[in-house]
Amino acid sequence: MSGFVSFVSAGPGDPELLTVKGATRLREADVVLYDDLASGAILDLARPGANLVAVGKRAGRPSTKQHHVNRLLVDYAATGARVVRLKSGDAGIFGRLEEEIETLREAGIGYEIVPGVTSACVAAAQAGIPLTRRYTSRRVQFITGADVTGELPPNLNWAALADPEATTVVYMGRRTFPALAAKLIAHGLAPSTPALFAESLGRPDERLVRTTIAELAEQLGRGGAASTAAVILFGALAGEYPA
Repeated sequence: MSGFVSFVSAGPGDPELLTVKGATRLREADVVLYDDLASGAILDLARPGANLVAVGKRAGRPSTKQHHVNRLLVDYAATGARVVRLKSGDAGIFGRLEEEIETLREAGIGYEIVPGVTSACVAAAQAGIPLTRRYTSRRVQFITGADVTGELPPNLNWAALADPEATTVVYMGRRTFPALAAKLIAHGLAPSTPALFAESLGRPDERLVRTTIAELAEQLGRGGAASTAAVILFGALAGEYPA
């Protein structure tokens, strides 16, 4: 008899930001396949005796291949187990959820998606700013700063990204932001456009840096490899309400 898979969105890592439904699924699970960024204290919510399996993928580190994650989901569910696939942030935002869902569909295994708090919302909340404003920032756009090769995607909508009245959030963009900022400035976005750099959200070493896109590009261009997850917000609202 086939089991069932719950895709649980862990949020940024703070257990208090996990949804009640997500916590319930963790307590019920026989197996938890978890990302690196969805580990730590959140795993303490899993029931005693549950099989906890690390399947994280991090840039610059040894990582579990996606096809192996897909295979594990099917193999565990095929035993009749209640499986939680614990994904960082919100599972549906740059989390390769589609590939895992398609694998389960092909295998005839049932699943559900438990939404969660994405890092864009957490970064804005921790900085004390909104993501939107009624008259001047009525659009929010999420983009990835890295394609499957780890480079800046070549087919981004530069006119939309250079819109000063939008709030733009860049995931996985620490390494490529200098190139991204250069493109934005070339397409008319002012170098002084406010930017917010947020890393290790929801963790003891959380850090928020308020700056501009030009200054942030310079800072990140000087930096070396980093092991912490980060998200970048830019637009008029990113520089408001200084701490």
